[in-house]
Amino acid sequence: MASPGIDTEQEPLLGDRTPGSREWDIIETEEHYKSRWISIRILYLTMFFSSVGFSIVIMSIWPYLQKIDQTADASFLGWVIASFSLGQMVASPVFGLWSNYRPRKEPLIVSIFISVMANCLYAYIHVPASHNKYYMLVARGLVGFGAGNVAVVRSYIAGATSLQERISSMANTSACQALGFILGPASTDEVQFPQGNIDQVAVLATNVLFFVVLFIFALFETIVTPLTMDMYAWTRKQAVLYDGIILAALGVEAILIFMGVKLLSKKIGERAILLGGLIVVWVGFFILLPWGNQFPKIQWEELHNNSIPNTTFGEIIITLWKSPREDHNEGPTGCPIEQAWCFYTPMIHLAQFLTAAMLIGVGYPSCNVTSYTLYSKVLGPKPQGVYMGWLTASGSAARILGPVFISQVYTSWGPRWAFSLVCGIVVLTIMLLGVVYRRLVPFSVRHGRIQE
Repeated sequence: MASPGIDTEQEPLLGDRTPGSREWDIIETEEHYKSRWISIRILYLTMFFSSVGFSIVIMSIWPYLQKIDQTADASFLGWVIASFSLGQMVASPVFGLWSNYRPRKEPLIVSIFISVMANCLYAYIHVPASHNKYYMLVARGLVGFGAGNVAVVRSYIAGATSLQERISSMANTSACQALGFILGPASTDEVQFPQGNIDQVAVLATNVLFFVVLFIFALFETIVTPLTMDMYAWTRKQAVLYDGIILAALGVEAILIFMGVKLLSKKIGERAILLGGLIVVWVGFFILLPWGNQFPKIQWEELHNNSIPNTTFGEIIITLWKSPREDHNEGPTGCPIEQAWCFYTPMIHLAQFLTAAMLIGVGYPSCNVTSYTLYSKVLGPKPQGVYMGWLTASGSAARILGPVFISQVYTSWGPRWAFSLVCGIVVLTIMLLGVVYRRLVPFSVRHGRIQE
């Protein structure tokens, strides 16, 4: 049991309060302590299984889409991937509000049921005779709606941990998510909360920062498969295998980063880690800019090199789509002739791509865990369901716009324009962080409850 006057950095934010006690004094029994940590660890497991399901699907969406519907192109791929986040964006505030007024197990159970049904639909979208790509769009949207329970998970963990426990718990949550990528409810009495207004500028800025962090990673994971197939003439099976290995390696890297963030944040703070992570991400995307005089293989060059006699350009295109490779469900390899930039944009070398991926794999998890840890600290010990819902919604909006942005720009103008624009966005984000840097402090620090 905690004694009066204990530093709030070491006290949980949920617990029984006795009448007449000081507003920041919290009495917690050993039984309640064990209970809340059992709940937290169950939510770790929930995040793990959610990530397992997501990782199994994400790398195979593009080849699966090409196989079930030949009319689908890279632009439609962006909408399919974005539909997941659209569903999540709609569901997150709803589930967050629901969890503020009802036991958190209710929105969790409903969201899991929706996810199971949506994944069953996804598994059978090849059955209809037509419009298969639209069934995939709906299925992924419903899966995203079910994934809106992330807001409930984060809200509970934020409310059930002290400031000192928060960074470790948030990092563990992210580590469970990352581990899932590799392997493919407390009801409380009404309490009195400390007086003081939440810094709405800091809240808004953190939402923007979180949006950009999710935006840049969403577009990266969207473009990995099309980019490697275009640049290195990988087949669909090769792209799924190799890109899956790359993302699995990034997952291992992310776990190490999450563990490192837990230790480093105690020395330099979350704000400095967030700034450093954004700089590393910028360097990663800068390295992705094409250079040199080596160009990607064009799909029709394979037919040209086989010396097809007496054929017009139109006949070459027809023959291309009827090539033996496609008869084996592989399709033509190389950069599509429909993408005009393939003829004048240098290729991104494999070493160049792997180096950039490694740096983005360092910067993204650092920014991810520190941004929503800072957010929960800015909000303080008040119900965070709705606020966490909006944070998740901003992340979902990023996962909608990121895939659409990158698929449209990449298809039309190529990687040089796409990654240059991303670098510009990250620079603006770093400038925003500099402007609000001093405001991103815990609620208790802002109102003089404890020293920073």
